[in-house]
Amino acid sequence: MTNNEEIKEMVKQKYSEIALQNQDTNASSCCGSGGCSTEVYNIMTDDYDNLEGYNADADLKLGCGLPTEFAKIKKGNTVVDLGSGAGNDCFVARHETGENGKVIGIDFTEAMVEKARNNAEKLGFNNVEFRLGDIEKIPMTSNIADVVVSNCVMNLVPDKPKAFAEVFRILKNGGHFSISDIVLTGDLPESIKNAAEMYAGCVASAIQKDDYLKIIREAGFKNMIIQKEKPIVIPDDILKNYLSAEDIEIYNSNKNIIFSITVFAEKVGDCCGTNCC
Repeated sequence: MTNNEEIKEMVKQKYSEIALQNQDTNASSCCGSGGCSTEVYNIMTDDYDNLEGYNADADLKLGCGLPTEFAKIKKGNTVVDLGSGAGNDCFVARHETGENGKVIGIDFTEAMVEKARNNAEKLGFNNVEFRLGDIEKIPMTSNIADVVVSNCVMNLVPDKPKAFAEVFRILKNGGHFSISDIVLTGDLPESIKNAAEMYAGCVASAIQKDDYLKIIREAGFKNMIIQKEKPIVIPDDILKNYLSAEDIEIYNSNKNIIFSITVFAEKVGDCCGTNCC
């Protein structure tokens, strides 16, 4: 990876390819809902089957958690999903916020936005909308969201402090987020860090857990808790594309260093300026 714009373009291309595949192709390619593990996209996903509002057509198996399960969404809330993909988390959030609430999905991949809009139209949802936009500059006014969710997407954003500052900006005072993402508790081999496929799969782009949580605190959020944490194990059939047999043995001898975490934090304060109350 060389610079932020090239990183964004690579991620956009990868996820556009996935969005344009049909479900059968997506499954057989191992880039989404398939059971094989020759790509990195499908090794981290959680099972949505028991969540109300889940729609299989919108589930491309690209997440690493279930943020909407932990997001404490109330009836009538305005919910924003960052990196909304084909609309999976938006439709779960819509069930929670009800017909009187509103759900807005933001994605910077045109093909994903189109796919999500088609899914919403099929479901007849008139209070779910999808916008094309960059998480580093969210196309929304300030202080509009009660809840922000995101599923394994903030990781892909090159400027994470800017992205979390944007989350803070769009949340109402008293609002909160629940975000699932990938973090590290150790060092990855350089060959994994430098692999485009590993970056698009949220592994090479992961930063240290302590640094990730520090970014959230420095953005101004309070009452931060980790709602869920699980280790991510990269299968050998993926590792062999980047590491020698000897390096795989060394890598596997270490304790797990890649984790999926779901983080909750609130925007609280007593200011009453134009960007606050």
